[in-house]
Amino acid sequence: MNQKVVAITGASRGIGAAAARVFAGAGWRVALLARTEAEITAIAATLGDDAMALRCDVADWTSVQTALQTVVARWGRLDTLINNAGVIEPISLLEDVDPALWGQAIDINLKGVMHGMRAAIPVLKQQGGGTIITVSSGAAHNPLEGWSAYCAAKAGAAMLTRAAHLEEGANGLRIMGMSPGTVATDMQVAIKASGINPVSQLDPSVHIPAEWPARCLLWMCGPGGDAWLGKEVSLRDEAIRRAIGVIA
Repeated sequence: MNQKVVAITGASRGIGAAAARVFAGAGWRVALLARTEAEITAIAATLGDDAMALRCDVADWTSVQTALQTVVARWGRLDTLINNAGVIEPISLLEDVDPALWGQAIDINLKGVMHGMRAAIPVLKQQGGGTIITVSSGAAHNPLEGWSAYCAAKAGAAMLTRAAHLEEGANGLRIMGMSPGTVATDMQVAIKASGINPVSQLDPSVHIPAEWPARCLLWMCGPGGDAWLGKEVSLRDEAIRRAIGVIA
């Protein structure tokens, strides 16, 4: 039987790296995609022969297309794409923000999601099905001071998820979002250092471990995710936490 194959963007750290480990532990073949090749190569080496590291810049369409083509060429299939790559910077008020940096954030956080969908959808349709999950955020639905680029991009990505489901749900594609809440990652370190908006004031103890959203992503690839197609799973929901087994 063919092993299932997952490609994860932003896999060098945080949720992406944790997801690579969780999926590998569940017997999946894992393609780790990120701009920092040395980091994903090191992680892939710990996961064995069923993992590969591919340098990929999600802001570059050709880079994403080539990476996913490489996955299919090596393993013959793609079952799931996790659109996880994202940046919080620039954290800045709109009146002060560098327009070029603002645009770069959109390229990664919004266009990067589109690039992943655009590359994966034809492959999944040809196979007769598959899953695309985009890591969302509360910032997709609530404005936060200093986060205009992040909030706008995440809101756009949430609508992209709905649009993709509308277009491809009837074709056997499972497309949805996962909003993890605040997670103990490098991003939260940058947020705290900024001192801007209430999220920066949160005590680090309230952030959940990256393994929780990683386990949720795996759960969403199974029957548990079926009720959420075209929608967004919130890991703040205690019922979801129980379903994935991280709380009693």
